[in-house]
Amino acid sequence: MSEQVDLTTIPISPDGGNGSSANNIDDAADIKTVFHDKDNFNVKHPLANRWTLWFTKPASGKGDNWNDLLKEVITFESVEEFWGVYNNIAPVSSLALKSDYHLFKEGVRPEWEDPQNKHGGKWSYSFKDKRSVDIDELWLHVMLAAIGETLEEEEDGEVMGVVVNVRKAFFRIGVWTRTTGKHIPGRGDGDVAGGKGRTVDKGREILLSIGRRFKEVLKLPATELLEFSGHTDSAHSGSTRAKAKFTV
Repeated sequence: MSEQVDLTTIPISPDGGNGSSANNIDDAADIKTVFHDKDNFNVKHPLANRWTLWFTKPASGKGDNWNDLLKEVITFESVEEFWGVYNNIAPVSSLALKSDYHLFKEGVRPEWEDPQNKHGGKWSYSFKDKRSVDIDELWLHVMLAAIGETLEEEEDGEVMGVVVNVRKAFFRIGVWTRTTGKHIPGRGDGDVAGGKGRTVDKGREILLSIGRRFKEVLKLPATELLEFSGHTDSAHSGSTRAKAKFTV
């Protein structure tokens, strides 16, 4: 669509209501999904988690507060709702410099300080040749991998959200995780931050697996390194480019 719309007006079913389930449809032949008819579907495909889209608008001056720039856009819980949102927002390639999209599990703010992020980190990659990359396609595939839960195994519970940053010299896409696979000082040997009591080695294995899957989604060649860094290290360095803990 060439014109932006108010996202609160997007219906989650064709009639603008809460939608119908297959159990409420007497004739199975009348069931239509978004895959059968993108405009006249009558059932939804629920996601494993509810997801919230956030947007960071460019700062207008040095005195701008981060909380004023970060805007919660909409929360959705089905495939159909995702496409309704995606088809009515500006593509990454048309965003102003210093803009960001954040897609996070509901209840998790895209901030280092959030309780579910504070012991975590992120895999990230910067595309420095902006003219040669289809950032819209890549960002779509990363979002689909996140909401489709294909970046990790069901029991891992690591992926918190995905982020795309629009900067003058690059596009950067990242996957935020709950942990860094690191032992918490003062706790048991098998206690990894937010890691449900798993060992450090197991935590590291899970994070590396997420990194490899993320690298595949980004279609990066084997020679390119994808880096993982902890949020705490980034905060201490005053930069999102903290020293990498892992690479794949």
